[in-house]
Amino acid sequence: MTLATKPIVQDLGNYTYQAIQKHFKKILKWEKTVKKDEDTEALHQMRVGMRRLRTVVSSFGFAVNLPKTACDRNIGKIARKLGELRDLDVLKESIETNFQTGLTNQELKYLQKAFDVFDKHRENVALSVKETLKDARYKLLKSSLNQWLEEPSYQESAKLAIELVLPDLLLPEVSKFLLHPGWQFDMYLDTSTLSHLNDSDNFKEEDKKKEIHRYLARNNELLHSLRKQSKRLRYQMELFVEFYDETYAGYVGDVKNIQDILGEIHDIDVLEEWFHDIFGSEFTEKLPTFVNLLAEKRHQLWQRWLPLQQRYMQTDTRHQLHLAILKPIQKPYSQAELQEQTHEKN
Repeated sequence: MTLATKPIVQDLGNYTYQAIQKHFKKILKWEKTVKKDEDTEALHQMRVGMRRLRTVVSSFGFAVNLPKTACDRNIGKIARKLGELRDLDVLKESIETNFQTGLTNQELKYLQKAFDVFDKHRENVALSVKETLKDARYKLLKSSLNQWLEEPSYQESAKLAIELVLPDLLLPEVSKFLLHPGWQFDMYLDTSTLSHLNDSDNFKEEDKKKEIHRYLARNNELLHSLRKQSKRLRYQMELFVEFYDETYAGYVGDVKNIQDILGEIHDIDVLEEWFHDIFGSEFTEKLPTFVNLLAEKRHQLWQRWLPLQQRYMQTDTRHQLHLAILKPIQKPYSQAELQEQTHEKN
């Protein structure tokens, strides 16, 4: 079934069309600059565009008939390659901004050795990104989306009003987010790992920081998994901010904050793994100040995480989040949109 194009935003089909068009244009805008590897911001913007396009495709696949080459899987593979390069840039920037100041001259020499290894690895990844943007998968994605935007095809559900289906689109992802075991993370820590410290006569706050640091390092995958789930939810919620009030926007802000904090914790995990690969067992001996800075940063992030964790383990917070999603605002038609409604869908 092929429908008339000239999209407006008041039904699911037209809203999907505009979202795909918007994020696809963003991808194309930054493509040449990314191929030249001239601007890290261009890489960031193209990666964001690819991720948001993937969110639209995975969320609205039931409403549109997209070509197979524009599937979630293909977009995901390209996005991950861009993400690999972007993550390297973020990690190096994090070291330079947060951890480089205060190192001894000897540690700075070791850090430069790490940067040399990093830069070589980045060259290889950048070359891989260029190849990805020249290969058949990416070319087919572009050509198929261009063709679909010229002649879009929809399923029956495309006729549904967007406000009608918003809760059904959002609540499944919210459930995955709230039921994730990462929310119980600090409970495991408090009841087992720290109990012997709290009972000790020689207990020191510094001992607690070190224990938290070790515990987070040993169990990083759980929080990293929650971070990925919060990212998926954030991208989906951000698609519909215009249909909700400030309460909803506040929850979007919370989810972004959760993603950011857990993302920074994961960055520290990756940094430690990276330095262990370079220096082996001598890492802590060669860069003791750096190691202490990582531990202190991880503890600071842990302190920022705890209030959010505690808030989202409360029944009222979860209940209010569900209520906010269940009450979209009826978006009024503009005069131009009213005129557009004279067109017929076949």
